[in-house]
Amino acid sequence: MASLDLRDNLLGISWVDSGWVPILNPSNVLEYFSERSNPFYDRTCNNEVVKMQRLTLDHLNQMVGVEYILLHAQEPILYIIRKQQRQSPTQVIPLADYYIIAGVVYQAPDLGSVISSRVLSAVHGIQSAFDEAMSFCRYHPSKGYWWHFKDQEERERVKPKSKRKEEPSSLFQRQRVDTLLLDLRNKFPPTFYQPKPGEKPVPVEVKKEPEVPVETVKPPEERETKPPAPPGPPRPAPQTTPNKPPPEKPTNNFDVAGLLWIFLYTS
Repeated sequence: MASLDLRDNLLGISWVDSGWVPILNPSNVLEYFSERSNPFYDRTCNNEVVKMQRLTLDHLNQMVGVEYILLHAQEPILYIIRKQQRQSPTQVIPLADYYIIAGVVYQAPDLGSVISSRVLSAVHGIQSAFDEAMSFCRYHPSKGYWWHFKDQEERERVKPKSKRKEEPSSLFQRQRVDTLLLDLRNKFPPTFYQPKPGEKPVPVEVKKEPEVPVETVKPPEERETKPPAPPGPPRPAPQTTPNKPPPEKPTNNFDVAGLLWIFLYTS
């Protein structure tokens, strides 16, 4: 089972024979690839039959089965070998490609393996990002959700706290505030006051000023207008009497004496 698993998953392994690396060339690269220790080489192929019969590689075109050919050569660093299924002298089916770089043999991945690997890497990266993001997420019934980053705490500890300078208020602002506070105090006087910090507040007696009745002045339209009196007969002229001096008031000796006694007693 282990050998089958190894053959099924040949994309993650490589093979090299250091004795062949200095002498590799297009004429002997297939012989280097057909070494018994190479896990990518199939010993049941037609190349092995030709090798055992000591025939040339031109006889592969007349055989049917699995064979290996040199597809591309870029001396002295790169060689590409293809594994194919020959059905006739003119018809073959590619099975796999292998590339040799500096003597190290690798199997070229197929398109499905490349797409699967890329998708798996992308999904793994996205999943790791979600897992890391969820580690910074916090929740509390009263606050809800928020983010809690560890780097933020370290930055807040290292970062010096700079005090912001408070701008002084202008004269207009101070006077305006004092006027508003005085107006509010007059409208809503305090019911308690505290003589000293920490002492019990003392109630304040609020003296209510008597309300002055407001006289309602009726408009001139509502004032009652009395109709003029009807004209009557002419009045007779008043009779003139001769001027007489006013009568002299009799002096009362008792009243004068009483007033004098009251004055002396009070003084």
